[in-house]
Amino acid sequence: MQRLYDFLRRHPAWVDGFWAAVLFGISVIGGANLEEAQGTELPALVVPVMLLLSLVAALRRRMPERMLILGVAVGAGQLITDVAPLPADFALLVIVYTVAAVGARWASRLALTAGLCAAPLAQLRWPNDDTSAAGNIAIMIFQAVPFALAWVLGDSIRTRRAYFAQLEERAARLEKEREAQSKVAVAAERARIARELHDVVAHNVSVMVVQADGAAYVLDAAPDQAKKALETISSTGRQALAEMRRLLGVLRTGEHQEAGEYVPQPDVQQIEDLVEQCRQSGLPVDFRIEGTPRPLPSGVELTAYRIVQEALTNTRKHGGSDVGASVRLVYFDDGLGLLVEDDGKGAPHELYEEGGFDGQGHGLIGMRERVGMVGGTLDAGPRPGGGFRISALLPLKQAH
Repeated sequence: MQRLYDFLRRHPAWVDGFWAAVLFGISVIGGANLEEAQGTELPALVVPVMLLLSLVAALRRRMPERMLILGVAVGAGQLITDVAPLPADFALLVIVYTVAAVGARWASRLALTAGLCAAPLAQLRWPNDDTSAAGNIAIMIFQAVPFALAWVLGDSIRTRRAYFAQLEERAARLEKEREAQSKVAVAAERARIARELHDVVAHNVSVMVVQADGAAYVLDAAPDQAKKALETISSTGRQALAEMRRLLGVLRTGEHQEAGEYVPQPDVQQIEDLVEQCRQSGLPVDFRIEGTPRPLPSGVELTAYRIVQEALTNTRKHGGSDVGASVRLVYFDDGLGLLVEDDGKGAPHELYEEGGFDGQGHGLIGMRERVGMVGGTLDAGPRPGGGFRISALLPLKQAH
């Protein structure tokens, strides 16, 4: 049964054709009975009228506006040629409903007007002589009601379909917006992870390279210093692996793991450990804190740490030999100031202007992105007396 129902839904024209044939058969049988009862032959135009009205029912969904015009024309022809109402006139009710449901607006209005006029005109054309004037008026109203109901039902179906179409369109639009937001979120997360990877890899690998070069240089002359350098390389590598595991944990679970093998996000308090690590690697760093330390939002904590980390990494990369650096943390009433300076050669001009012509300079780009995300400002460039300077001001809010 379900297969038959699905088949009929897929072939509505066959259904309309079937009911048109049924309507034509009923009209023929009704006309024959009427002819036998009256003992007279029916007008010659009865059969063409039956065929045309059946055609209206058969093609109502394919060509609703044209079939409405054809139905109106056939009805007007019945009035003019004195072809009394037939069972086939039921097709007029069907076309009124169809046009109200799926036809153009002008056709819907025409269907309502023609339907309401059909009953009065038919009653005036073929009045019941045995009924009073009030009775004829009542019959007129009674015959007009089905046309009005057919139009109201069709128009309600149109409204319901439009409502569901609007809901589907809205759902599709929301789905597209969700996909766009998801893509933006994914892109932002990728950028964040790229910054984290750059900061972790660039800093720790830089320390390891410096220590490895130093160990190779003093391996024969000062084995104790070489051993110490190798220990620094080992501890730095472990720290890099720990931070890499933390990032991988974020990728797998979407949450920061603060237990087990994952380490917490770096904060301002760990800057001192970072500075000490740089000192052990051979880079003299003067570290000072001014103002009263206070709790910071986690995003500001991480941003401050990464800026100092990247700045010291750049000092080792581009400062040259015998370079020294200084780090200042200044707690203002409404912000945290960072100042990292060195007295080395400084980074090439191309590396801090537009990210570098050779695709380098990603560290400074990452700094600007981090500072922008917390609503701060950053200035990076060469010092007037030589070397390089990075200064940042991060908004400070009391952590809850």
